[in-house]
Amino acid sequence: MSETSTSKTIGFGVPDAIDPHHFVVRIPRGSAGQIEIIERFGINAQSTDDEEVLRCRLSRSAWAGIKEEATRVLNDRLREKKLKPSRWSAGDNKVERLLGRELCLLAWAVEAAREDEIPTACSSWAALKPEERWWLFRMCDNAGGTADDADFGWRKAVHIALTEVLDPVARKKRRKKAPASVDLFSLPTSKD
Repeated sequence: MSETSTSKTIGFGVPDAIDPHHFVVRIPRGSAGQIEIIERFGINAQSTDDEEVLRCRLSRSAWAGIKEEATRVLNDRLREKKLKPSRWSAGDNKVERLLGRELCLLAWAVEAAREDEIPTACSSWAALKPEERWWLFRMCDNAGGTADDADFGWRKAVHIALTEVLDPVARKKRRKKAPASVDLFSLPTSKD
């Protein structure tokens, strides 16, 4: 996001320009239908065949589980750049391309998740730096970044990485301690 405080934006930080590269979160009206996350390449598209890609479909319950944390994190990032915050509404919601990649990563992490895994995924995702989210998005995209590629390869790895967190207390108990008589700060000597 390279906008300045004088930039005009639409939705979650999308430049108010002709056909910018951005994401769309499509939320159907009413309580039926899945949420879709679409990447629109805009004027950067190489041909009419690749103007947009359907990146993810989420159930209503998965969306309900991530939308508040996603709103908080995306709006915090916008405020850092002195851009106006936004909120989700029925219809098409525009999201700046880098923020869209970050949101898409979270959606991929929960698309096949159980309901009880979603809060952990949100916390783990929020703890990542933006650059880490972008890198993970790119890895997933390279191996299969469409809505039809769910629960495979890097997408499965992201799901596991963000939803499975070992309890710190249990992890500490499992850690083996070195015996007190071992010198941990010297190289071993050869025995002749």
